Amino acid sequence: MRKFGAPATCIHDYSHWSVLLRPVQITLGSLVLAAHDTATAFSQVSRNSFTELATVTRDLEQGLSRAFQFERINYLMLMMVDPDVHFHLIPSYSGPRRFKGLEFLDFGWPGPPDLTRANETDSSINERIRAHLGSVWG
Repeated sequence: MRKFGAPATCIHDYSHWSVLLRPVQITLGSLVLAAHDTATAFSQVSRNSFTELATVTRDLEQGLSRAFQFERINYLMLMMVDPDVHFHLIPSYSGPRRFKGLEFLDFGWPGPPDLTRANETDSSINERIRAHLGSVWG
């Protein structure tokens, strides 16, 4: 989780999962969902983690919807660099979104997320996105 800026990027901690703002904003509201288990394969995650995942994903989708009105959401489990179980959540938008005077684009729409392109942000903007998501969470 430290690789993704925890604890500073944390939006919400659950018993078995943490939701973090992804430092690189592929689209507005890009997140990381990290398991607390020491598992390096999804099949190794505890039964309690799997059970809690239903609540976590519901909260994620409702929070992102309230915050930024996404149209689709992509759950990507990309563990080639960081082997700990985690997902990258990339909301998708058919058009630009504005937040705090900045325009955010979805470079991959209508296809899969384009992980080679990102919206430029800095730590100040990322903190404002994180705080906004935290204010509408749950």
